[in-house]
Amino acid sequence: MHTQPPLVLTVAGSDSGGGAGIQADLKTMLALGTHGMSVVAAVTAQNSLGVQGYWELPAEAVRAQYRSVVDDIGVHAVKTGMLASAELVETVAELLAGTEAPAVVDPVGVSKHGDSLLAAEAVDSVRTRLLPAATVVTPNLDEVAQLTGVQVADEAGMPEAAAAVLAYGPRWALIKGGHLPGSAEAVDLLTDGTAEHWLRAPRHGNRHTHGTGCTLASALAAQLAKGQTVPEAAAAAKEFTAGALAAGFPLGAGLGPVHHGWRFQQRD
Repeated sequence: MHTQPPLVLTVAGSDSGGGAGIQADLKTMLALGTHGMSVVAAVTAQNSLGVQGYWELPAEAVRAQYRSVVDDIGVHAVKTGMLASAELVETVAELLAGTEAPAVVDPVGVSKHGDSLLAAEAVDSVRTRLLPAATVVTPNLDEVAQLTGVQVADEAGMPEAAAAVLAYGPRWALIKGGHLPGSAEAVDLLTDGTAEHWLRAPRHGNRHTHGTGCTLASALAAQLAKGQTVPEAAAAAKEFTAGALAAGFPLGAGLGPVHHGWRFQQRD
């Protein structure tokens, strides 16, 4: 009889192009040996060139999907991604608060192509409702600025950004420095306000980076579901995402995705 793998639930938007969102989350969870489950919070019309439109689901549909999975199957970790409206943010925050499993919150505000994925009036709900329910929050530097007003120009500014994010109540902040200009490394800072863990990986010239943030947050959730500590899970997620970035491939006429199956490809 086969044993049950660790269970990970993503609450996010669907990416019709398959590079980010729920599709990236489920691929990452599979690649890391966990069973991925999904709550669709929004549907996007999206390809390699950008997001042509999105339609959020009713809060009752999101709540029903979540309860359906958690009440029957259970969950060892939850990851959240695109939650377009204040109502959805508040609904998911309430659900997370009632779930014992660790929660990784990717506060998605803007797509890789610069398209807004979060209503302006929802930003305060993310700050005051969603972040306090997070075990780990994983903003990039644009999202840090959107949430806190802190602008990071170099690596030395990342601790201030982390402190500003932690002030809203998550247990850990993973500040992603991938957007820092001029660095030979992709540098992230993980901290709970006391210990600092600097995560570094070589910066690749590959332009096919669609889905990076979703992949990192999902990998982190998968590793937490396996029982790793937050620092262990973050280091493993960074390593997995760096490999997926290095193996990113062209797709369509714009930015291609990272390759979630890069480890399987290595075995062929």
